[in-house]
Amino acid sequence: MIVEGAAGLELRPGLDSDLEWIYRLRHEVYARELGQHAVNEDERLTDGLDGRNVYLVATRDGRRCGFVSVTPPWAGDYSIDKYLRRADHPELAGDDLFEIRILTVDPAERGTAVAALLMYAALRWTAAHGGRRLVAMGRTGILSMYLAAGLTATGTRIRSGAVTYEVLTGDVRDLTERTSRRYGGLLRRLEPGLRWGLETPFLDGTDGCEHGGASIGALGRRFETLAAHGEVVPADVLDAWFPPAPGVVAALDGNLDWVARTSPPADAGGLTEAVAADRGLPEESLALGAGSSDLIFRAFRQWLTPSSRVLLVDPSYGEYAHVTERVVGCRPDRFTLRREEGWRVDPDRLRDALREPYDLVVIVNPNNPTGVHLDSGDLRAVLDDAPGETRFWIDEAYVGYAGLGRSLGRHAASSENVVVCTSLSKMYALSGLRAAYLAGPPDLAAELRRWTPPWAVSLPAQIAAARALGDPRYYAARWAETGDLRAGLAAGLASHGLDVRESVANFVLLTLPPGGPSASALVRECRKRGVYLRDLSALSPAFEGRTVRVAVRDAAANARIVSAVAASLRDLGWAGPEYATSGHAAGSGRNGLT
Repeated sequence: MIVEGAAGLELRPGLDSDLEWIYRLRHEVYARELGQHAVNEDERLTDGLDGRNVYLVATRDGRRCGFVSVTPPWAGDYSIDKYLRRADHPELAGDDLFEIRILTVDPAERGTAVAALLMYAALRWTAAHGGRRLVAMGRTGILSMYLAAGLTATGTRIRSGAVTYEVLTGDVRDLTERTSRRYGGLLRRLEPGLRWGLETPFLDGTDGCEHGGASIGALGRRFETLAAHGEVVPADVLDAWFPPAPGVVAALDGNLDWVARTSPPADAGGLTEAVAADRGLPEESLALGAGSSDLIFRAFRQWLTPSSRVLLVDPSYGEYAHVTERVVGCRPDRFTLRREEGWRVDPDRLRDALREPYDLVVIVNPNNPTGVHLDSGDLRAVLDDAPGETRFWIDEAYVGYAGLGRSLGRHAASSENVVVCTSLSKMYALSGLRAAYLAGPPDLAAELRRWTPPWAVSLPAQIAAARALGDPRYYAARWAETGDLRAGLAAGLASHGLDVRESVANFVLLTLPPGGPSASALVRECRKRGVYLRDLSALSPAFEGRTVRVAVRDAAANARIVSAVAASLRDLGWAGPEYATSGHAAGSGRNGLT
């Protein structure tokens, strides 16, 4: 895929100032050289997708030398729609398809690294915007390049003028892993000499799920500057803004030297008793873990195989897609939520999706990252109507913010096929200690306990969680206060002309206008001001690269968030709806072409 010859190259988003050059190079190649289109007097080629697609441009020593276009699903249609009916091609259906098109290289740069790096840039951009599947029309004369990149020929050929194209498809995850495995070493060697101007990293830096929490990096990789934690606003992760209950702090502070050196109860039996008493659950229905992710990894790796049928809500907590796809190797189906429906889970539509049995269905309720809660009665009715062999995993990490009475934990304990996973980390201000529990049928809970290593939950976590459960009045007051702070944060952000949606949990969603800056650009600018936000683009294409999650902090930190967002938007050339409609924001050179 990657060949030598990357010296002096830069890959970056296209700018308004690139458009005339792009249109003229398209005419030179596709009209004069290849005969796909008729030569015209203007010597320019454009089409109806221009303005809705994204151009990525390659330059060498400052001179433009190639480009590629990516059409995201929110553009509304694709260039392949001119040649075939996607309804007749199941591999081209769905809401998560990205199209790579008109990969074009200046004749003087053919045979160098330009074409391959443009393909790689298009893949990285797609992955960063939640893309899962690609389609491309590969010119048969250079089909080997597309196949070497990992795309698969569908057997469908299209004739356009004098040019024949093969319709190609690819799975973004497979393509990314293939590229990393086959070309990772070469890419790492090329990186120092290459200017990478895309907002997604040049290389995928982790084998795990992408999470928030970049704010912790401000404290030093080895935590050498812990005292600086008060200088940043960590609104990129959903840790509690309030401290643990006073009894929790006293228990840890007063016995810290003993707690640090002492082994915990191997089975966390005391914490199990505390959870059972507080939640009204039988102890035999419980299994504990060091946070919900610990339980997810242990359970899913035992319950699922690569051939298992899994249904995930989309968008949803990214760990579920990571574990099912990249750890287990499943190909999960998606139950897609819709922005125009307020990200609501429609019980009737979900019931229809569950007519055929699944091995596992995952529902996060309240949903992270949309913040919408499905009424527990409606969800219970869906569970009761589903095929009996379908197992459900209900994630209630944030149910306390919606009301503990809405939990389905007791239903799970008496069911045969429902498991409820509840984190004690986020709602009880214990994220650094990690504690969670699973409630479900006793046989499933016992099975999971057998797979649990001894001392899985640390002694500080067991002590803190047990004390926290013993002070419900403190936490109920903090959760109620969170709602007030959330409303104030939402109002402050909305006062700057932004589309802000409150969740039922401890965050709000900020959606930027189609003609405004991207989510990644806003996140990057806010970090310069010590404010960390979460770009949701990689979680799902439904976010269209322009949705940011903002965690609720205390009043002073929330004021800093509002100020940083407003200042960052001004620096990015967007100052509200009046400015956007004046023609300055859409496709500006600073923001790139979208």
